[in-house]
Amino acid sequence: MGRLSGKKILIGVTGSIAAYKALILLRLLQKEGADIKVVMTEAAKDFVGELSFSTLTDTAVYSGLFKNNEWSNHVELGMWADLFVIAPATANTISKMANGIVDNLLTAVYLSAKCPVMVAPAMDLDMWKHPATLNNIKTIESYGNQIVPVGDGHLASGLNGPGRLAEPDDILNNICAFFIKSNKLQNKKILITAGPTYEAIDPVRFIGNRSSGKMGIRIAEEAAKHGASVNLILGPSDEEIKQFPNLHITRVESADQMYLESMTQVAETDIFILAAAVADYMVLNPSTEKIKKSENSLSLELIKTKDIAASIGKIKRTNQVLIGFALETENIIENAKTKLNKKNMDFIVINSPKIQNTAFGFDTNKISILFSNGNLKEFELKAKSEVAKDIINEVIQITNNEI
Repeated sequence: MGRLSGKKILIGVTGSIAAYKALILLRLLQKEGADIKVVMTEAAKDFVGELSFSTLTDTAVYSGLFKNNEWSNHVELGMWADLFVIAPATANTISKMANGIVDNLLTAVYLSAKCPVMVAPAMDLDMWKHPATLNNIKTIESYGNQIVPVGDGHLASGLNGPGRLAEPDDILNNICAFFIKSNKLQNKKILITAGPTYEAIDPVRFIGNRSSGKMGIRIAEEAAKHGASVNLILGPSDEEIKQFPNLHITRVESADQMYLESMTQVAETDIFILAAAVADYMVLNPSTEKIKKSENSLSLELIKTKDIAASIGKIKRTNQVLIGFALETENIIENAKTKLNKKNMDFIVINSPKIQNTAFGFDTNKISILFSNGNLKEFELKAKSEVAKDIINEVIQITNNEI
């Protein structure tokens, strides 16, 4: 049985002299047991014909938005595949991907794809080094696409340097490594809380905080990439979320709603990652009508909200993992340690708003992780997407050892 047995891979081919290598890649993927479909741009046909691909796959090649007076359903292709591999990807196609331009079937499939996307660039040296291309590569990478490093050597123009399409064997290894990585949390159910909660004062006003939900959302996306079934319970947030078929989102507003939604899923959850900035207090008797401004002062009676982490910590099974967050401004390690022990967590992620460009609202964060055995691991300031990778890597280590 091949390394890719049962995997459905959609190959996208664009107009590059390296398009012939897509045929070699197709054969390699088939030998590893993958089920293949091919989508081509019209420009790609100038280098390799549809017949070559359709003969090898024993199925029709997808190329035009319309064929035989029928519309090609780009949505179905993106839903069918476990991975969409664009190889070769020209500078032109990469630019369209970065800017959301749809003028062919391949880019239409890309923008509607529910599956992960892997891009293997191919172009001349000067095009590869141009700032526009480098910026476009960074942009599509920031969208969550996997980039296969270009090769370095003789190019069609006669120049030597980077820009060559990676060799088919190298692309195959990237694909296999992707699936090995993506399966590390397969069959695990992960509950993640994220964002703030809003506690009503009246129908118009609320008590809240500055959490954007960015960190918890990035963690949810990373967990989904590793094959976990992810339930994201998200407080009020405008942050965009990448779509994965195994990522389910439940929107809530108040701490009580987040508590109730979390507790209904305790029995069936393997891993809890509680990244939400849940309000500590709520108004005892919120007004059903807007409170009029009539006095110089207004008194509100506040009561504690229900503690999600403490409630789960009391009842979690030995084969369940509980991870919390501590946003501290003083006695950081001591306070985090107290919280970790009191709530029966396996590890706690620590950060502080006092560190520049971290915590609420920022796209970067600097964390430390304190484990239940007392070990402390510190990390550098990074993009929250990279911080999410660090956290999920620690989750993988724990689940491999303890579940």
